[in-house]
Amino acid sequence: MSALGWGRRAAGLGRALWPAGRPRLLAEEEAFGGVRGHRRSSSASPCEQDRRKDWGHAELLEVLQARVRQLQAEGVSEVTVKRVDVALAPEASSAQSPGKAWARAEGAAPKLSGRWAQKLDKEQRLMQKRKQRLEGRLQKRERTLAWQRQLRVEPRLLSGRLANQLQRWEQGAARSPWEEQLAQLLQEAPQRLSGDAAKASAVRGSDVRLEGQRQRLLSFFECCLLTGHLPLAHHVLVTHHSRSRQQRLLTLAMYNMVMRGWAREGSFKELVYVFFMVKDAGLAPDLLSYAAALQCMGRLDQDASTIRRCLKQMAQDGLQLQGLFTAVPLGEGERAELLRAVRKAEPTFRPPPPPPPPAPQLNTSPLLREVYAKGCPVSYPRLHLPLKKLQDLFQQQLRVELATTVTVQSVEKAQPPTEEVLHARKTLADLRATWETALYQELQETKASEARAAREGRPSLFPYLCLLSEREFVGLLLQTLQALPAQGESLLFLAHELGLRVFNRHIVQRKQLSKQVQVLEQHYIKYLHLLASDTQVAERCLPRQWWEALGMPEAPHEQPWPVSVLVQLGKQLAEVLVQAVQMPGSLAAPRGPGSLIPVLYHVYSFRSFRQIGILKPHPAFTQLLEAAAERTLTFESTEVPMLCPPLPWTSPHSGAFLLSPTKMMRSVEGTQQHQLLLERCPPAQLHGALDALTQLGNCAWRVNGRVLDLVLELFTDKGCPRLGVPAPPSEAPRPPQGRQTPKSGLLPDLSPADKAEMRRELARRLKVAREMQSLRADALCRLSLAQHLRHRVFWLPHNMDFRGRTYPCPPHFNHLGSDLARALLEFAQGRPLGPHGLDWLKIHLVNLTGLKKRESLQARRDFADQLMEDILDSADQPMTGRRWWMEADEPWQALACCMEIARATRAPDPAAYISHFPVHQDGSCNGLQHYAALGRDSVGAASVNLLPSDLPQDVYSGVAAQVEVFRRQDAEQGVRVAQVLEGFISRKVVKQTVMTVVYGVTRYGGRLQIEKRLRELHDFPQEFLWEASHYLVRQVFNSLQEMFSGTRSIQRWLTESARLISHTGSAVEWVTPLGIPVIQPYHRDSKVMIKGGIQSLTFSSSGDTSQKPNTLKQKNGFPPNFIHSLDSSHMMLTALHCYRKGLTFVSVHDCFWTHAADVAVMNQVCREQFVRLHSQPILHDLSRFLVKRFCSDSRVSKSVWVSRLLDTLLSVPKTGAFDLEQVKRSTYFFS
Repeated sequence: MSALGWGRRAAGLGRALWPAGRPRLLAEEEAFGGVRGHRRSSSASPCEQDRRKDWGHAELLEVLQARVRQLQAEGVSEVTVKRVDVALAPEASSAQSPGKAWARAEGAAPKLSGRWAQKLDKEQRLMQKRKQRLEGRLQKRERTLAWQRQLRVEPRLLSGRLANQLQRWEQGAARSPWEEQLAQLLQEAPQRLSGDAAKASAVRGSDVRLEGQRQRLLSFFECCLLTGHLPLAHHVLVTHHSRSRQQRLLTLAMYNMVMRGWAREGSFKELVYVFFMVKDAGLAPDLLSYAAALQCMGRLDQDASTIRRCLKQMAQDGLQLQGLFTAVPLGEGERAELLRAVRKAEPTFRPPPPPPPPAPQLNTSPLLREVYAKGCPVSYPRLHLPLKKLQDLFQQQLRVELATTVTVQSVEKAQPPTEEVLHARKTLADLRATWETALYQELQETKASEARAAREGRPSLFPYLCLLSEREFVGLLLQTLQALPAQGESLLFLAHELGLRVFNRHIVQRKQLSKQVQVLEQHYIKYLHLLASDTQVAERCLPRQWWEALGMPEAPHEQPWPVSVLVQLGKQLAEVLVQAVQMPGSLAAPRGPGSLIPVLYHVYSFRSFRQIGILKPHPAFTQLLEAAAERTLTFESTEVPMLCPPLPWTSPHSGAFLLSPTKMMRSVEGTQQHQLLLERCPPAQLHGALDALTQLGNCAWRVNGRVLDLVLELFTDKGCPRLGVPAPPSEAPRPPQGRQTPKSGLLPDLSPADKAEMRRELARRLKVAREMQSLRADALCRLSLAQHLRHRVFWLPHNMDFRGRTYPCPPHFNHLGSDLARALLEFAQGRPLGPHGLDWLKIHLVNLTGLKKRESLQARRDFADQLMEDILDSADQPMTGRRWWMEADEPWQALACCMEIARATRAPDPAAYISHFPVHQDGSCNGLQHYAALGRDSVGAASVNLLPSDLPQDVYSGVAAQVEVFRRQDAEQGVRVAQVLEGFISRKVVKQTVMTVVYGVTRYGGRLQIEKRLRELHDFPQEFLWEASHYLVRQVFNSLQEMFSGTRSIQRWLTESARLISHTGSAVEWVTPLGIPVIQPYHRDSKVMIKGGIQSLTFSSSGDTSQKPNTLKQKNGFPPNFIHSLDSSHMMLTALHCYRKGLTFVSVHDCFWTHAADVAVMNQVCREQFVRLHSQPILHDLSRFLVKRFCSDSRVSKSVWVSRLLDTLLSVPKTGAFDLEQVKRSTYFFS
């Protein structure tokens, strides 16, 4: 049949060339598809079906091409075609555009033929792409299959007897099924470890050098299973098991993890191989091992006799059948298959019913008895928002956390869209498009390289690189590049951050895939009924109690990756970024070569006398970013305040953000000791801390818009460093005038001394410029977030450090920041001022000025009334009036308070005015207050306002006066430095040292503090700086000994106890009065090295109890850390009781915030809880705990260090006669 005739029958070419032929062409394609429809619905694989579909398109195109050639050859008059150039190869298709493939014809017919040619060419290119895509998929699948064929499955056993047994079983597999072999193997497995195996196990547990390697290996196996690379995990397990030195890294948990993977696959042969390795390693199978074997039998529907023998052996090993369903964490599918296997052997077996929800445990601490007492009236506060609004906010926050990043508009001054700006933005967009492709390719090559390393039996990064898609990795890397500062960033820091972000994204994805999001949504909507303003609940209770009553199943705790894995993964990603991201050299030098140059450079620099590697962007790239003036900043979702109330804290790892992982106790990354202590605690013991953190996070905030507008006005102009608004880079100091271009260097006519001075001046100016740039970037983040949240209500979830001190989780915008940061925030929920609220606003304003610290509250209020004209002027004309507020110690908070006072005084009824302004009450040298209460020191108590008085006592002025007495005595005796210091001893000189001595500052540190203060005095003779500071720090310590004798004795007792505990080989531990377990994370550093790549990274790991304690840090840290744990206990007690009374309460350590109308109530609660706290025998309780913890072990009790420790611990310092009840009447205790 001719091509023309075939074409008329099959396609109807004349009808296809009709102008309305586009849909008809598709119809013809469907007709062709119908011819082969029965083939596509056959049992062919999807890949085979795609291949046949593409081949069908290819045949159609060949027919059409033949028809065109026929028409050309026959010279058909209806259609005249001059040239047909159909691309048959990728090179040809890319060399010529479709529009040029067809020439014009005469009349109307050429127009039709041109349209048809375009269709034909478009279809040809589409077919070529599909073909290439199909070939790529086939090649990738073939590579995967070939790779898996290379992986080892059969183990090489170190025991000759077991190796022979395995070989015989493999050869006789046709006669002896693998299930039978497993049953025999289990019978021969040791029921308990032999002496040699037990000894080896003990060595394994004690060899701390291997612990890090084991953690990495376990994490590798887990990631392999999560990413579907079980054969790879088995291969690495076999490789390690086959080498005696590497076998000691393996633990039963690793063997069980791989066995569990094979059980899910129903691969019994591979599971038996792992059982052989378990026996070869001298380990006894546990419940999880048996659960894997039985689950696999259930999937394969094995006979009952084999299952029965397996269950019998499990019983002989002392393992209970019920434990398979109660003590082993299993998914629903795994549990069903396990039950299926067990019932085949024991048809009447019934799994134990799920344990009833545990009865609510009650905290028995005497300090919390009232908080958890039933039947007492409570006034728990509600939010001011209705349920519908809170539900909408929850959905917004959920979308934010699922996206893992938040993009906000920058508040940097907008550049006009000039031609230069538009050109820079287009260049940047083109570069990013190129970088996406380059990063994708580089990631593919890196994964291939890591896969090769894994095939060699090494636990490589390959499975970690499979956790996220290439698109997500590319987005993460481009985000990192965008945020890199001009001065660069430490490679170690960058690597750790990248690794941590990958882990967080992975956890969010796992929660999304495991349907935890839907379960969370259902329970959170019910939880909001407790908080919403328009709902009612049967019984008011604490948020944690309500959440637990809802029965939300707690998600399994995700173990964090080891720090070495985080750093190695982040380092690899950083190297991918360095290798892939390039730009034309013409951007750096317009007349330079057009070749590509790196955007990032790896350089070394000295910071704090240490040489570190830095990734630094090319100056041309930095200039391009500045020229483009893009107005967006990208943050991680955990770096931004929440848009809905946080999840209540219910356990050490469950609370705060909806999906993003957050630890209740923040610590140095990689340390596990704090988390282990918390998890071992009875749940009820942590209720006080859990509820306090929840209460602090439930405070709703909003942005003070008027203050923000003023700050932005300064920020976008030239800044104002005096007011805490950093200046832009254009205001940074320039190099000295004698400095020439980098190539010419310094002027040649300068003397060596002048050159040295110029170098020092240049270094100083560069340092100032870097500091200004860092401060500017920090302020940009804070102000951009404030602008982003300007018209929203938001929340700040909290967690705590190892001492119990609380902190907001979002780092950039919170109330723990500077004066400027605090002034930008106010309570979202307002309260009427009431009869005394305006007075407290006035007193608070005077406190912020720092002018009347030694005056009474009445005098401060009268002073505010005298300044009312200046206050109103500051509120009305902050930038153009008399600007009185700028002279305050805390100028921005003072301005915000002026505005609040102005609005309140101008209201028709000031008492009814709704105020959102937080009023602070600050402790008077709070550390010394706790010391004085511990020692019942009457003299010290009077100095820090524990005793009632008409005027506030100032401990700093008291110490300065005592130092002046000592100085005068020495000057009379002819001491030269005492004579020089006449007239220079003031409150300001000694304040910092007095404030920090209670927190463990040494004489060396105190001397540096005093030297800095003396250097600020312009008329002080600078040649006496060292001698004067050395003399003054000695006198300050002597003065404190005179004034706080009880304090110093307690401090010495704590220090000596910690020193002796450290010499016994342990870190200092204690439990706070609220039940929080504390352990000091000070251990001798162990170096961890990540080799290879652009730089070998070495970092210190010092936070694990398996390492020896650092004696110096342990003894110096114990006194201040113990006092911090007491002030955190006092704050939490105050928070819980204020919440019970319906107050809004937040804190900045020893500075408590609430509404102006509620200050009196908060002050009463604060004093009552301080007295209750110190009414407990805190020091004797500490002594008893330390004796039990460190001196009760008979194996070490004969040690000399332990004997000395016991004597010290039993010698609790004697206390004075101070009556704690007087604190309740002290006006200036917190004021």
